[in-house]
Amino acid sequence: MGRFLQKAGLVIGLIALVLQFAITLPASMAAGRGLLGSIVFYFSFFTILTNIAAVMVHASLLSPTGYAWFPAFAGKRMRAGVAVAMTLVMIVYHTVLAQLWQPQGLFLFCDILLHYMAPLIFVLWWLIAGADGKTRWTDISRWMIYPLAYLAYALMRAPFAGEVPYPFLDVAKNGAISVAAWSFGLTALFVVLGVFAVLVDHGIARLRK
Repeated sequence: MGRFLQKAGLVIGLIALVLQFAITLPASMAAGRGLLGSIVFYFSFFTILTNIAAVMVHASLLSPTGYAWFPAFAGKRMRAGVAVAMTLVMIVYHTVLAQLWQPQGLFLFCDILLHYMAPLIFVLWWLIAGADGKTRWTDISRWMIYPLAYLAYALMRAPFAGEVPYPFLDVAKNGAISVAAWSFGLTALFVVLGVFAVLVDHGIARLRK
């Protein structure tokens, strides 16, 4: 089952990312961005970056030679961190972002793959085959580097690009206090998910023994 989920996650992740890129680029350029700006826009979403990380985990562990293609993503603690980030993607989209727009056609298809199917497959794979009790409480601080670095990037890019990837990060529209509150809340949610992941990892390891 673990191997099957890895393969399914890799295929679905690649399809979703490539298709999203193919439909985002022309739509973005039609909205007034240049080619380079459209590419940067695509890679400016936490969802996209996190799904790329998940694909790299799957690809590395499915290497036919047994050598990890992406060694940094093959580590057991890294897998848990990606599972936390994928869970955050699914929760935030379902509770907040899904209410803000109504995608149609291929955009809707990609939304389902990137925000629901890929995260669910990755987390389920991690629970079945990835969790082994090797995570440490100190890993949470390492996992936090990713969302904090992303948050800093999104906020620093906003004044130059004149846009933000997510509406709750728009200081010009919502004010600094609102953005700070959202940032603190999402950061706290990531920490809670990290704590839960460590507890689950250790619990699964005890059950297997």
